[in-house]
Amino acid sequence: MRIVMSGASGMIGTALSEQLVADGNEVIRLVRRPAGSALEWTWDPAKGELDEAVLDGADAVVNLSGAGIGDRPWTKRRIQVLTESRLRTTQTLTAAMRRLGKPPATFISQSASGYYGASRDGALREDSGPGDGVLGRLTIEWERMARTAPAGVRVVTPRTGVVLSTSGGALGPLFPLLKLGLGGPFGNGRQYWPWITLADEARALAYLLKAQIDGAVNVCAPESADVNTIVAGLAKAFNRPAFFRVPRPALRLVLGGLADELVMANQRMVPARLQEAGFHWLHPSLPDAMAWLRQEKAR
Repeated sequence: MRIVMSGASGMIGTALSEQLVADGNEVIRLVRRPAGSALEWTWDPAKGELDEAVLDGADAVVNLSGAGIGDRPWTKRRIQVLTESRLRTTQTLTAAMRRLGKPPATFISQSASGYYGASRDGALREDSGPGDGVLGRLTIEWERMARTAPAGVRVVTPRTGVVLSTSGGALGPLFPLLKLGLGGPFGNGRQYWPWITLADEARALAYLLKAQIDGAVNVCAPESADVNTIVAGLAKAFNRPAFFRVPRPALRLVLGGLADELVMANQRMVPARLQEAGFHWLHPSLPDAMAWLRQEKAR
């Protein structure tokens, strides 16, 4: 397959690119700087500029662009950046596809577990309604923008949970706490995080390029785990103590709005559509994931 990808230099994009190339696919990376090879193509999503020629003859487009959710506290300006970096890139891609007589057959446009809001009770499947909050509103618009792709294009919006990786990602703000030995339970620790390893995230996205699935797909491990369990596992994987509980006020002081919508979020997400399609996880359980993290850390 010939795949055009935005956000290829990010944590997930790098892992997915490596996965796709290893499987024999050609990946064309959209970059904001001058292209450095035939496998790169310059664009400017902030201005809505993309020459649709790069999409001509492509089998699929993968959209992973977006400023890091957990990179820094959520000021009003940061929330604007988070929103614009997702909506403008998605709009630029779908507009370019609409200018083609024969657009790519598949459009994978990243979404997030934040679609379900910060705190929901019960199991959350793909047909569960949306939540509220910054991430809830953002992801609703993000998915709506993805659906402006031309008629006949298979649009998939993977709602990714917390990606476990030694590279950071959404867990980046928590690693300094772990290294200081303050990585105990966050809040009461009974909130559920929809987790997945970076390796399985890349495999799931690659799987969705070929699977006959469209619409929203929950991308997380099949095993649910609360924060107490996840943080204890992370502390063990990184050889750090995890005795000191971090109260909600302290988290809000350090992380701002991130505390309520990311760290304290309760989302017991179920990957129902991946399970029904027969997707196979390398790390379906938390012990599997922690063993993989230890191996990655040792490299």
